[in-house]
Amino acid sequence: MKAAGTLIDEAPPLAETIPERGSSYWQDAWIRLRSNRPAFFGLLVLTILIIAAIIIPFISGHTYYETHLALKNTFPCQRFWFGTDELGRDLFTRIWWGARISLFVGIAAAVIDMAIGVLYGAFAGLVGGKVEELMMRFADILYSLPNLLIVILLMVIMKPGVGTIIAALAITGWINMARIVRGQILQIKQNDFVIAAYMLGANRRRILFRHLIPNTIGSIITTMTLTIPTAIFTEAFLSFLGLGVQAPIASWGTMASDGLSALRYYPWRLFFPAFFISITMFSLNLLGDGIRDAFDPRLRR
Repeated sequence: MKAAGTLIDEAPPLAETIPERGSSYWQDAWIRLRSNRPAFFGLLVLTILIIAAIIIPFISGHTYYETHLALKNTFPCQRFWFGTDELGRDLFTRIWWGARISLFVGIAAAVIDMAIGVLYGAFAGLVGGKVEELMMRFADILYSLPNLLIVILLMVIMKPGVGTIIAALAITGWINMARIVRGQILQIKQNDFVIAAYMLGANRRRILFRHLIPNTIGSIITTMTLTIPTAIFTEAFLSFLGLGVQAPIASWGTMASDGLSALRYYPWRLFFPAFFISITMFSLNLLGDGIRDAFDPRLRR
């Protein structure tokens, strides 16, 4: 009895035996992303750009199509912060209207690529066999087609514009996402919890949407984040060539194309759209690298 009493008396308090509540997967990823200074800087810059693109066109006092021929090619001043173009249009307003177009194209293309690529790659990885082989060879054939050729062919069928660019990007843009998701599914479906779900009678649809795809969310978000700058740059490149949005609608690519011819005498017309394209691409790549590290399970404490 004394020995038993001694054990009871020397037992640690109940509060000391209960471990502290750990952070969830998402909380841990956010903490590591926030502690990554370059990635957090990229997130901050992108947030400012998105908010500015939404608000500034309404409060700038000008429209993207308003012309002042008597004030054409005006140097940046108090009235026109970024100067004016060859038609006297305010470049400051047009920059932020262009931000709407460029960011919308990038985000829309990334969302479409995610939706198609995740479903296609997950199904191919789950089914396996000859069906998977056929699906991935079809993806390889599409991937071999140049985007510029696809855009030119779509121009014959559709009018030039934002919709045509998004459609052209969506035709082949999802393939990289599909390959990454397929590779993740091939690894995850060999785990014990997936085999147990099969043995308990779960069908393929339930296993795909309840077990496999949720466990690839880190790779999906990372790939999606890195897809946005590619889509933005493609839109700028196509608009620069005159295959994108048409006047008087502004995008960073069309503004850079217009400013190139005036580079020698009016360099600010090229500098501002080029600067915002560069800072957006730089911020998205920083954020994409940070998200990749944040969702890497090998880096979790």
